[in-house]
Amino acid sequence: EVQLVESGGGLVQSGGSLRLSCAASGFTFDDYAIGWFRQAPGKEREGVSYISNSDGNTHYADSVKGRFTISSDNAKNTVYLQMNSLKPEDTAVYYCAADRNPYWYDAPDEYDYWGQGTQVTVSS
Repeated sequence: EVQLVESGGGLVQSGGSLRLSCAASGFTFDDYAIGWFRQAPGKEREGVSYISNSDGNTHYADSVKGRFTISSDNAKNTVYLQMNSLKPEDTAVYYCAADRNPYWYDAPDEYDYWGQGTQVTVSS
């Protein structure tokens, strides 16, 4: 059974940091790409960052470039999203998702498997 479990969300002040984790099981981790998405109330789910576990390729949304860093520990089957200099507009539920080869890394429909999400709230 494929499972993706996010953790690390919480409440932080503007300018603070959080590190999200996405623990994966039930599939060959090295063969998959992992994407981080977020969804704020009343808004569509948007792609935040992506990493390919096969070649290490990464992408970031313009809104988080220079502030967020995605990394992968293949030995632990876990992907991390280090979020620094957080802003109130980063407040959302953050999800990780997995797919073998997403064509559009920031398109939710490209991903087969999803975690349950973790809430990130940034206060001003």
